[in-house]
Amino acid sequence: MQAVHHWDVLALDVANEINNELIRQGYLETPVYVRSPGSGERQGDLSGAAPFDEAFHDLLVTRLVQFGVPTLNSPGQNGLVVEYKVQVINHRDSGNISQKVWPGMLTLLGSGITVLRYVPSDYLALLGSMFADVATSTYENTGRYEVVISTSIVSDDRYLMHRSDIYYIDDPDFWQYQAAPPATEIELISAQR
Repeated sequence: MQAVHHWDVLALDVANEINNELIRQGYLETPVYVRSPGSGERQGDLSGAAPFDEAFHDLLVTRLVQFGVPTLNSPGQNGLVVEYKVQVINHRDSGNISQKVWPGMLTLLGSGITVLRYVPSDYLALLGSMFADVATSTYENTGRYEVVISTSIVSDDRYLMHRSDIYYIDDPDFWQYQAAPPATEIELISAQR
């Protein structure tokens, strides 16, 4: 994932899965609250959050609202909680990850996501995905970082949905998925007594 647009495609896919699960389990009218990892004491406080967390939270809320899912700004009684967690994996001891992109891999994801959003242009989406597959058939990812993004719907400490997706990320971009470490406290001592 190399651009915010990729994060938006992910948010669209996750929102679609959440919407489908809410429909399947009969929670269509039940409001949801999206809780992000690293949110502080105050609800919705994303200060200190990783850039991905802050952007993905907003993108996911946007997509849920666009799907017509009743979405809350703060946790509410009788509501469901949508949670997501991001875990960065660094394969520093195993050398570079070698993941070949074979023709056909992008077509499924690209057309599946695009068709849901742009139904009238499904043929253009399929052709674009096929072109991307051919163009990237020789691309090989040799980075050291992967990210696992887990998303769940929780009701009364019970999972209604849980999914985990794995993505390769460019090495220089790993910091976008990690929260800043807490500031170090330094004790100041007066030299005068």
